Amino acid sequence: MITINDLNEMPLSEFVEKLKDIFEHSPWVVQRVGEFRPFSSRKDLYEQMITVVKTASEGEKLDLIQAHPHLGTRKTMSSFSTSEQKNAGLSQLSEAEYGSLLDMNQQYVQRFDFPFILAVRGKNKNEILQAMRNRLKNSKEQEFNQALVEIYQIVRFRIEDQII
Repeated sequence: MITINDLNEMPLSEFVEKLKDIFEHSPWVVQRVGEFRPFSSRKDLYEQMITVVKTASEGEKLDLIQAHPHLGTRKTMSSFSTSEQKNAGLSQLSEAEYGSLLDMNQQYVQRFDFPFILAVRGKNKNEILQAMRNRLKNSKEQEFNQALVEIYQIVRFRIEDQII
């Protein structure tokens, strides 16, 4: 765990290094957030992070969304994502469940051109699969916005886990 005071006092390069995985493979967010130091609290840090994303260009937002792994993937992910997906039971899917997840992931990417993002903490594999089924019915705009909402939730969890 690291304190807000520690984050406020360290050089920007160290700040970015410490928090680079808060946003999946997107250290540019943390780099920009570092310019707003000092932060009064975790909540202040979180709100500044979300403001940076909300004020980013549409292309940057899309890049942020596309930097996230597909749920259930066996590809390289940040340690945060690996742990989050494992705790949600995605590393213990049956062959049929895994096949269904892969199929829905493929449908989702074909429909929306970015990966399905869901803050999986507190959800089980059945809830995750159902959320994917439901969200496949949304428009691209709805899913783009929902992906950002999910990222904000993921970031909140990660901040709570890492910073006091």
